[in-house]
Amino acid sequence: MAKKFIDIMDTTFRDGFQSIYGARVLMNDFFPALEAAKEAGITHFEFGGGARFQSLYFYLNEDAFLMMDKFREIVGKEANLQTLSRGVNTVALETASREIIDLHAKLFAKHGTTTIRNFDALNDVNNLKFSAECINKYGLKHEVAITLMDLPPGCKGTHDVPFYERILREILKEQIPFSSVCFKDASGTSNPNKIYETIKMAKKILPQGTHIRFHTHESAGVSVACYLAALEAGVDGIDLAAAPVSGGTSQPDILTMLHAVKGKDYDLGGLNEEKVLQYEEILKDCLREYFLPPEASMTNPLILFSPMPGGALTANTQMMRDNNVLNKLPEVIKSMQEVVEKGGFGTSVTPVSQFYFQQAFNNVIFGPWKKIAPGYGKMVLGYFGKTPVKPDDEIVKLASEQLNLEPTTKLAIDLADEDETKSIAYIKEILKEHNIEQSEENIFIVAACKEKGIAFLKGEAKVNIRKIQDELPKSLSLKQNKFEVLVNGNKYDVEINPKDDKDLIVKEKKEANLNTQNNFNSEKVISSEISGNVFKICVKEGEEVKAGQKIMILEAMKMEMDINSPKDGIIEKIFVSLGDSVSEGQIIVSFR
Repeated sequence: MAKKFIDIMDTTFRDGFQSIYGARVLMNDFFPALEAAKEAGITHFEFGGGARFQSLYFYLNEDAFLMMDKFREIVGKEANLQTLSRGVNTVALETASREIIDLHAKLFAKHGTTTIRNFDALNDVNNLKFSAECINKYGLKHEVAITLMDLPPGCKGTHDVPFYERILREILKEQIPFSSVCFKDASGTSNPNKIYETIKMAKKILPQGTHIRFHTHESAGVSVACYLAALEAGVDGIDLAAAPVSGGTSQPDILTMLHAVKGKDYDLGGLNEEKVLQYEEILKDCLREYFLPPEASMTNPLILFSPMPGGALTANTQMMRDNNVLNKLPEVIKSMQEVVEKGGFGTSVTPVSQFYFQQAFNNVIFGPWKKIAPGYGKMVLGYFGKTPVKPDDEIVKLASEQLNLEPTTKLAIDLADEDETKSIAYIKEILKEHNIEQSEENIFIVAACKEKGIAFLKGEAKVNIRKIQDELPKSLSLKQNKFEVLVNGNKYDVEINPKDDKDLIVKEKKEANLNTQNNFNSEKVISSEISGNVFKICVKEGEEVKAGQKIMILEAMKMEMDINSPKDGIIEKIFVSLGDSVSEGQIIVSFR
């Protein structure tokens, strides 16, 4: 009797990169491994979308559409190239307007996509309808996804088999077009028995012959057991990755799963172990210079208590490294359980997982519920759709007060259509203002990436990836002979002759930036409450400001933090520039 063929999607080049490296891998560094994957017989790849859209503009100074085109050239016409979309959010964290959602499907079809896996983190079917229609309209395969997780111990009321059955029946009732169905567990917290029962339930409800897939992560250590349960229940496809971007916070390794099904009646994609091994060796060589975060290669049982997706964990830890606050990670993970419970139990997958992390981060940095993260606040207020259960009333009240927003029951997509700044006409005016071509690709880049998209299109984007050499301790050597010295309030660039330490050359004198607490009256300054980057400066030196007026916007952990004036006054000095990194406690503005 022939073994059942199980379709394998290789997630290496999208979810694997996102889960292990925070999505920061340059295309020319991994293309040789893609050639090897093709030679190994892999024909189904996840190649874009999710965080691997924005990250290319945010951190790599690369064009996602160009990467997708080159990817298609390498694998050929017949390969199934799949992307990930977040329903009404497409590939961003904010809700998009209908015309941007339509443009997303149109452009991804143009740039080599075969299938779009489409999910809503709240499992609000209203957030899937229009995007599904657009995906179908442009001739793409629509893989509708239901998002899963297990609730923290002691919690109940949702995320069980009856809940998933209700969502699946709503999808069928609304006649949302789809070519396949995926049950997606981004945090890897679902237990094997629930997966078995969920797949069995779906096979009974869905039309005969419907392709059913299951996706999970190894984060909590139960992924292989869950895949085996899904296979036993009759699933048709699973997602795997290749080392070194497999296991840990990513999907199980292809070789691991091939071993796990030995003696069973499953053919995993017709793949051969020796050829996969060769592919993995080439991939390891391609990525040998990349810094592998320790947390990315480990399983963590605490994830069962504080569900954090593998694809979000390393993206956030990389940002915490950027902002010198990685030491706060254990506290943030611990804080997540309360944040999830009080937020209405939306699935911990982007963008909701980011909202959870941001709120947990704020609770650790500023004190419990002292500062509501904008995304989390809007979620509990209803601006992203209906949460599986009602959020905590006190948190809803706090969010309304701090964000100055009223709760809403309007559809998220209707709210986006009402927002002029999310229209194509508005974005065209921005492009015109910056003398940038108003192509459809450029419109979508700005819609998804805002100011960072503009910076990329103007050639001002910076590369921010982590290589092993960047993480090694730096010791002084004769080659390090240039220093910045502060003398009597003046800064000097000093160069020492390596052959004779008596030969000292002063290269340039600079104005001192004495932005420390010791040099100012604390009542005459504004200090940063958090490490981050200067996203926007809203005032000028000499400008008169009022108490509460926005002075500056910092960006940290994908959040925009408003810096407001604590009093009426006149701005004397702004100590930072756009794009600068600032540390916690650093003075950024002084008053006369």
